[in-house]
Order: sequence, then structure tokens, then C-alpha cells
Amino acid sequence: MLGIREPGIYGSVTLEAINRLLSEKAEALGIVLSITQSNHEGVLVEAIQSALGKHQGILINAGAYTHTSVAIRDALSAVKIPTVEVHLSNIYQRESFRHHSYIAPIAVGQISGFGADSYLLGLEALYNHLRHQKQPSSFSDE
Repeated sequence: MLGIREPGIYGSVTLEAINRLLSEKAEALGIVLSITQSNHEGVLVEAIQSALGKHQGILINAGAYTHTSVAIRDALSAVKIPTVEVHLSNIYQRESFRHHSYIAPIAVGQISGFGADSYLLGLEALYNHLRHQKQPSSFSDE
């Protein structure tokens, strides 16, 4: 529903457009990107769990699950893959129930309030974090 739902809060950029921007950014950074979207908590938990041994970082916008899902938090904690949490809107300028994130305490960082740029900033931050960790990776230093 991104691009349609509450454009005053989330903007008019579609998820397809954000994914295209992310793919372009990933290509410019020389990294491989895998994108998963689901409205179902269990699908997201399974995607996180299946990332173990396959992916070096996770960029996640868990939407409302950010504030409610212990399952997603536990999955992220279990795989121990560096994670950056992103949100289109500034969750701290919104309703008080959105001020709590189950993900933030186990994430490398959180970026919110910059619309679609939150995703691009998050990807770049995750890339830089992984480069500085000097983990064996397919990331390019060029």
C-alpha cells in the first residue's frame, strides 16, 4: 500500500520505486541485494532465519511489527547478522506506542524520518558498518 496509504505520513513513493533505488545503490556499492516484503510476521521471521549463512547484513523496516513483534526481534537476535532498522516516518514524532522498538536494542542502528531516503541511508550505513568490521565479505572497497 506504500504510495497510496497515508501519503501525508509515508509519502507517495511506491515500494517498487524504493526497491529500484535500493538496487541502484547496491549496484553502485558493488553488493548483492535480496529484497523480501510480506505483511505476514511468520514469513518475515522465516526470511530472517534463512539469511543465516547467506547474507551479511539485514536492512529492515518491520512496520508496525517494530512495536509489537518479539518473534521478529528474537529471529534477528538469533541469527546475529548486523541489522539496520529503517522507517519512512519519524516514529518519535508519532503516537507514543510507536516510540518503542523491539528491534532497536539489537540493531546496529536506526534511521527514521527521511522518507524513501531512510532506506538508502540505512543501506549505506550497513555497508559502511560491515566494511569497518572487516568480516569476510563480497563487499568491494573500490
